[in-house]
Amino acid sequence: MIDPTRLQALHAHERRRYVEQRPRSAALAAASAPHFLYGVPLHWMRDWALPHPLFVAAAQGHRLRCVDGVEHLDFCLGDTGAMFGHSPPPVAAAVAAQAARGLTAMLPGEALAAVGAALARTFGLPRWQLALSASDANRFVLRWARAVTGRPKVLVFDGCYHGTVDDTLVDRAPDGRTLTRASLLGQVHDLSLGTVVVPFNDADAVAAALAAGDVACVLTEPALTNCGLVPPAPGFMETVQALCRTHGALFVLDETHTVSSGPGGHARVHGLAPDVVVVGKAVAGGVPCAVYGFTDDVARRMAAAKDAAPEGHSGIGTTLAASLLALAALRATLDEVMTADAYAAMLATAAHLEAGLRGVIARRGLPWTVTRLGARMELQFCARTPRDAAQARAAMDDALERALHLFLLNRGVVVTPFHNMLLVAPTASAADADAVAAAVDAFAGEVVA
Repeated sequence: MIDPTRLQALHAHERRRYVEQRPRSAALAAASAPHFLYGVPLHWMRDWALPHPLFVAAAQGHRLRCVDGVEHLDFCLGDTGAMFGHSPPPVAAAVAAQAARGLTAMLPGEALAAVGAALARTFGLPRWQLALSASDANRFVLRWARAVTGRPKVLVFDGCYHGTVDDTLVDRAPDGRTLTRASLLGQVHDLSLGTVVVPFNDADAVAAALAAGDVACVLTEPALTNCGLVPPAPGFMETVQALCRTHGALFVLDETHTVSSGPGGHARVHGLAPDVVVVGKAVAGGVPCAVYGFTDDVARRMAAAKDAAPEGHSGIGTTLAASLLALAALRATLDEVMTADAYAAMLATAAHLEAGLRGVIARRGLPWTVTRLGARMELQFCARTPRDAAQARAAMDDALERALHLFLLNRGVVVTPFHNMLLVAPTASAADADAVAAAVDAFAGEVVA
């Protein structure tokens, strides 16, 4: 279907067009190169399919303006950090007001009780702790899980994403062994000593792993989101939850990406009852913050473990976690941004975009599909939604993906640099969704033989 020659020629043309349209970004990239590795402040930023980085002048709602004055519809949204739009006015106002009163003190702010009530109301768990990022929150949760169960191992799924937590940066070998991920830099310890990895949507594999009795917790996203979107098979998450109860492991849901599912995240939308929930990135409107919530029973076990340990650093927490600034942003986001009306708008536009992309696929006769999870969706180069990470990886086509991303960007549409994920903010409209579908259709017209 896709003509490789036409694809290569189109990509070369789009690279030239990008450079011609963005001289200011090129100049800033050159000026930054002597001071930053790869010329960017975070090496992930080199993963965009661009001749040089795109420098941002302003971002508001679902719109982004680069330093060359080009306006973009943003369906990347900071790779979920701005899931509810860039700089939501309530958060911007709360941050500005708090900045004048103090940023951090390693002491609780007066908003703490209100924030706790809002977290419980939103996500359904009574007890909470704060961290700077979901990576930190997941890391701390694993320490707590091992402490309260006395067990050494964690179970994760092949293709999972839980940030930069060592225990989760593993792959599954064809024979089922847990492998330390080959791409890790500076890794010393054998991660298979503390981690078990099994295929997603394989309840039998979960049951077999938990039967050993040495797994402290199952840490999982409700759907795989970082190897291409892989939703749970009907009843799979419920089965994993039940198996955790049977075998004495904690059931931990990382909702950092799946908070897009609907109010309260995937667990509340689908009636799950996790022991622990982690939410990061978007939970404070883009201000660095993450939260982890847990049941009263888990809280009692956590307190008992901490009280029984010698005084000293627990390996849990950082000085800037739960800063006064984070509390202010978190309260504004929970109370005024992550509202039922916001979700209704996001889900309606996402459904419209999904229909538009499916229409393009049908008209062009492409062997592709669209998988949607609330306001998050994935355009996948396969005919059916993948069931596990292996199928999702098999559907990826780097050359096709990079050409598509650059083509869209040159037409004012930003999607995530990692696979073909699109996120829909509350401010995005049906007309914006139509613009995305039209750009994908134009791309298909250029490369389909």
